[in-house]
Amino acid sequence: MTHGAPASHLPWSVVAPFAVSGVIHLVRPGLFEPIIPAPLRPWARELVVASGAAELACAAGLVHPRTRRLAGRASAALLVAVWPANAQMSLDLARLARARRDQASVLALVASLARLPLQIPLIRAALRAH
Repeated sequence: MTHGAPASHLPWSVVAPFAVSGVIHLVRPGLFEPIIPAPLRPWARELVVASGAAELACAAGLVHPRTRRLAGRASAALLVAVWPANAQMSLDLARLARARRDQASVLALVASLARLPLQIPLIRAALRAH
């Protein structure tokens, strides 16, 4: 990088997942609509599209040295904001795993539960961006 902080302060652990997830949110919003918490489901499509656009904006902002610090704070806020949807997904997968009792459902639940605490280091990485 020629300007700003060295690449080590560029949180690729946030940029890459946000870029991939942002594209998927926009291309296949129906995949994410079921995890929107029930009180917000009337606006599920809009929320999914907005969160995908926000993920892409944060990823782009993190890459650019002049916007990295602000984008890091925005990324951390976005990770906190989507946490309820991820928690909802874990609850839904727990119900599904209980009902189906198959390996695929249990593995999906385990992955979903593992994802929840993994957001903490992502938030920290985003906040360290500069």
